[in-house]
Amino acid sequence: MSADAASFSLLPGAEGSPVILHVPHSARAIPPEARAGIVLDDGSLERELDHITDAHTAEIAELAARSARLAPWRFVNLLSRLVVDPERFPDEREEMLSVGMGAVYTRTTHGRALRPAGADPGPLVDRYFRPYARAMSEAVGERLAAVGRAVIIDVHSYPSERLPYELHGDGPRPPVCLGTDSFHTPAALTAAAREAFAAVGETGLDSPFGGTYVPLEYYGSEPRVSALMVEIRRDTYMTEPGGPAGPGLPLLAAALAGLVEAVSV
Repeated sequence: MSADAASFSLLPGAEGSPVILHVPHSARAIPPEARAGIVLDDGSLERELDHITDAHTAEIAELAARSARLAPWRFVNLLSRLVVDPERFPDEREEMLSVGMGAVYTRTTHGRALRPAGADPGPLVDRYFRPYARAMSEAVGERLAAVGRAVIIDVHSYPSERLPYELHGDGPRPPVCLGTDSFHTPAALTAAAREAFAAVGETGLDSPFGGTYVPLEYYGSEPRVSALMVEIRRDTYMTEPGGPAGPGLPLLAAALAGLVEAVSV
């Protein structure tokens, strides 16, 4: 397996399932070639990983997939988002560039330098970002070919208290935030998510994080691809920042499984 292929994993589900659980930010691994460009010492890097990683979201997705009657597919990033963030635009369209968090981060969650000013993101984008994007596009295309539609459920988490890098963090921070897209998130998908997560607590829309992930090949042009971002507030299931999971995790996994089942029919 090449280094690029080892940076993500597509875990098969049922052939008849349209659902892809996308888990982009759960890992902490940083390969040596990516670590070489980071200016933080080891201790500071570990603390940054505590803040930036959507800890235990891969486990939530795995438990949900195991318990759903029709198993979803799972696309999981095996590397930290400090290598590349596969959900950013790799160019000037990315608003998070203003805080040093484009496809390749140059600043930390608290505004410290992560990589030197003027560092070239190209090598990391070419080695990790582009293969990831191609593979995710192919996974969506396979669901379209197999069942005629694809439903991307983006599994994230966010801190209970706003971090300095958040551009839109002054609004509500509900237990579950649902990120939506005007083209790719039908009302029925949002309603299904609200019902599925009702046992967890209040759900909100697009605050503190909005939007959802769709591969650019399909974005804004393929109505058979629907998508929803599920942002789980971390204090509902883990010790912040970067600590162990708690008793809330199985409840969230069950809720996610309920959403998978609701949108699979």
